[in-house]
Amino acid sequence: MSNIDIKDINNVYIDDTVVIEEGCVIYPGVELRGNTHIGKNTIIESNTIISDSNIGSNNVLGPFAHIHTNCVIGNENVIGNYVEVKESTIGNNNRMKHLTYCGNATIGDYCNIGCGVVFSNFNYNSNKKYKEETILGNHVFIGSNSVLCAPLKIDDGSVIGAGSVITDNVPKDSLAIARPRQTTKENYFKKDIV
Repeated sequence: MSNIDIKDINNVYIDDTVVIEEGCVIYPGVELRGNTHIGKNTIIESNTIISDSNIGSNNVLGPFAHIHTNCVIGNENVIGNYVEVKESTIGNNNRMKHLTYCGNATIGDYCNIGCGVVFSNFNYNSNKKYKEETILGNHVFIGSNSVLCAPLKIDDGSVIGAGSVITDNVPKDSLAIARPRQTTKENYFKKDIV
């Protein structure tokens, strides 16, 4: 592990099966478990956990990110604060900066996943719980606090409006919004001045 900057060697947990390439920076509280591979020049910020996953080069992960088993993350991604990724494949140059759950997804390149997005990946059918996949193409933008209900495909260049619950496939270069229109009741809270 030469040419790796471990900020506090007494406060990281790295299994002997983990491979870390040169130029990586690892902050305190990080746990790297199982058959994990970390590519060159990746920054793993504090209290991030990565298990049995393959991480490419030049990524920034965390703080407080959790990368579960069977994830493949390409190059130059940002997987940020309190993001959880499970059994997903993420391409290159994507931004998933905070408070997102990404389960059973395939994400292309140059996508932006807003704050609070949930990839809803379970289907309760006939009392059997099974996983469904969400597929995002390239250059997809998912607005904050959206829920993507699998099985689902959102094609290249599409935008999901913030706060939407998406249940149907979205074709290329489309805008999908799934929320009621705003109702404003003026003077609803008007108070008498004493």
